[in-house]
Amino acid sequence: WLEHDSSTHGGGNAYLPKGAQGSREHCFFLMLIKFLFQVKQATNQIVMNCADIDIITASYAPEGDEEVHATGFNYQNEDEKVTLSFPSTLQKGTGTLKIDFVGELNDKMKGFYRSKYTTPTGDTRYAAVTQFEATDARRAFPCWDEPAIKATFDISLVVPKDRVALSNMNVIDRKPYPDDENLVEVKFARTPIMSTYLVAFVVGEYDFVEARSLDGVLVRVYTPVGKAEQGKFALEVAAKTLPFYKDYFNVPYPLPKIDLIAIADFAAGAMENWGLVTYRETALLIDPKNSCSSSRQWVALVVGHELAHQWFGNLVTMEWWTHLWLNEGFASWIEYLCVDHCFPEYDIWTQFVSADYTRAQELDALDNSHPIEVSVGHPSEVDEIFDAISYSKGASVIRMLHDYIGDEDFRKGMNLYLTKFQQKNAATEDLWESLEKASGKPIAAVMNTWTKQMGFPLIYVEAEQQEDDKVLKLVQKKFCASGPYTGEDFPMWMVPISICTSDDPTCAKMQILMDKPELTLVLKDIKPDQWVKLNLGTVGFYRTQYSPDMLESLIPAIRDLSLPPVDRLGLQNDLFSLARAGIISTVEVLKVMEAFVNEPNYTVWSDLSCNLGILSTLLSHTDFYEEIQVFVKDVFSPIGERLGWDPKPGEGHLDALLRGLVLGKLGKAGHKATLEEARRRFKDHVEGKHMLSADLRSPVYVTILKHGDSTALDTMLKLHKQADMQEEKNRIERVLGAISQPELIQKVLTFALSEEVRPQDTVSVIGGVAGGSKQGRKAAWKFVRDNWEELYNRYQGGFLISRLIKLTVDGFANDKMASEVKAFFESHPAPSAERTVQQCCENILLNAAWLKRDAENIHQYFLQRKAPPAMV
Repeated sequence: WLEHDSSTHGGGNAYLPKGAQGSREHCFFLMLIKFLFQVKQATNQIVMNCADIDIITASYAPEGDEEVHATGFNYQNEDEKVTLSFPSTLQKGTGTLKIDFVGELNDKMKGFYRSKYTTPTGDTRYAAVTQFEATDARRAFPCWDEPAIKATFDISLVVPKDRVALSNMNVIDRKPYPDDENLVEVKFARTPIMSTYLVAFVVGEYDFVEARSLDGVLVRVYTPVGKAEQGKFALEVAAKTLPFYKDYFNVPYPLPKIDLIAIADFAAGAMENWGLVTYRETALLIDPKNSCSSSRQWVALVVGHELAHQWFGNLVTMEWWTHLWLNEGFASWIEYLCVDHCFPEYDIWTQFVSADYTRAQELDALDNSHPIEVSVGHPSEVDEIFDAISYSKGASVIRMLHDYIGDEDFRKGMNLYLTKFQQKNAATEDLWESLEKASGKPIAAVMNTWTKQMGFPLIYVEAEQQEDDKVLKLVQKKFCASGPYTGEDFPMWMVPISICTSDDPTCAKMQILMDKPELTLVLKDIKPDQWVKLNLGTVGFYRTQYSPDMLESLIPAIRDLSLPPVDRLGLQNDLFSLARAGIISTVEVLKVMEAFVNEPNYTVWSDLSCNLGILSTLLSHTDFYEEIQVFVKDVFSPIGERLGWDPKPGEGHLDALLRGLVLGKLGKAGHKATLEEARRRFKDHVEGKHMLSADLRSPVYVTILKHGDSTALDTMLKLHKQADMQEEKNRIERVLGAISQPELIQKVLTFALSEEVRPQDTVSVIGGVAGGSKQGRKAAWKFVRDNWEELYNRYQGGFLISRLIKLTVDGFANDKMASEVKAFFESHPAPSAERTVQQCCENILLNAAWLKRDAENIHQYFLQRKAPPAMV
């Protein structure tokens, strides 16, 4: 019984029929909902959001008066609204609206839906779960489904008595249901005032582990039956995180409990429903024996992200979806702060630069990017902004802001903001105002240049020695993926600039706010042989282009590691992007990459590896693809030899990640010794002689498949079928695309849409094929076109459709393909992926231009390299 009220209070009941337990084409739920609200002006109509719902009866009862039955329900399906018409005018005042209706328990992973799971005995069953963000509460009950229309909710569920029933709040009553002895009615406490998109309920079979956080909140992690053990890691993180946030914001967690639950079929990574956070299994469950280090890190980050939302998003909610970035950008930043607190050994802030900062810059350099704050109308436009701009650029500019303000004033400002707007809604300006009050700095003026206009600057810098001083000249221009900016207008940013020198690479010699197009600075007492670097810690959201002599002086600091890891990473990434945009030659970057021969840092290698992967995909369109594989082997084999295959005493989390990365890279490139060892270990693993450690599985699997035949693929599919853990299934699904024979590629694509693969994971299988080889890319694109209807219906305009399109077509590199992609989506529209399609077409044209411009130079460079012996 779903009780809900909208205005200040409301109620209702959800009755889950037996059909939810077994498979059948359509499964429905019955619901009664009551709203207690106020009529502000007399009317004979009530308009509400409503989708895929059939109303049976509706009535309105003014306080202390007789109820009036609605005589008409007019559904506006396109706008997802319903108009209830009444025979007489509803007068001003308080009253109760009661609606009886039937909804569908759908298979679309949104609204109120069925999630398929297998019991420990092998039976297939269904759980009933919700996913309402952004605009899908209206699929579960008619409501005013906008973030600013907040209400309290009283929820009751009538469910089979052997099932677990959960909602946002704690259970206050559980009693037998009078009409059926197999059912119980579960009643939950009233929620605080909250938005509809955060309401949640789950009915299914689960085990749990529990703990109390230091501040007394009951924390439970719900897992599939028999897997309670796998909830312990997330429980530990959650129990540490709640007090950390309470302390950081100086605002207590406002509910008596929080549940974290693993859902089998789940489109996103997780969802921050207040008090009942839902997760993909792979974002919550950790098996001490079978989970790899990167999975632990992922779980810690996702738990940190969703729990941050309990304050930032749930307690204070954005006014409208234009300000979505406030929720997501902030949570994507503070999740790292929280993981750094729980696991300092992860060196997570360096990883932030590779995972979020550079990813955001890659997207934001496109003409088809969008500002952080973007006006939103139709629900399909809301889905579209759940992207790297809202999350990763949002997080990056908050990191820059935090650095600019300083931690103490930042926390003070956050407390002001959360206290002032708790249980209310806020806009971006409100946050700036609170931070400005706390810091005394011009926050709104600075930040508007980062959130209201798209893109970011490229700062060109040159230095001139004047006796004992260095004079720096800085020029800012918009950075464009297509080359030097040539627009009519001159967008400008207020850029916090920090400068360090070889004197002390970890400390800023100068900090200044660049608020004009050009700036001349004098650095005192800098000798001619000392280097100068901008953007200490790679915190400012800009790219830097150094004059040739300044760059020259920085290269030895990469070799001898005197430049800190995050700065080595930033320097290499800037150069790679400048080459991609045609501002410098790709050969210059390849030369710099060779300077990383002594590099010990995982994240620096990870970013380097990623960029070499992009280049490798580009060169798969040439006849010298093998040459870049030789280059990869040359760059990665020294570190591969240093690391070896087995962990050494005293190694930690980052060594495990680095080993997996390097062996995977060498294995894929066909490094002979790595390939032989991978085959030997794989054979032992399959025969049960010696299990591969979780951290070595991905690199070994990908190596076996890349250089394997149908036997290798069949063995891998068998391992997939036997795997009891979703993490292992996903691990295999992601690498299947490495197989290279055309008929085996088809087999993998067919497998992607089979019952063996959960619906949300189909995308990564197809994406893996597209990224695996040139033949794979063509085959995957054809497969997506041939199966478009099924894929589109399955993901119904959610963000998975955008991800599918991006993974499938981003690697093409000729103008003809860009036209083909554009034409296909003109005749097969996908409204929520419209911007993604434009971005992909732009990327394909950029790849084509890059290939045309640099391919021959790159080839010549590889040929010249062959003459001398391997790097020393």
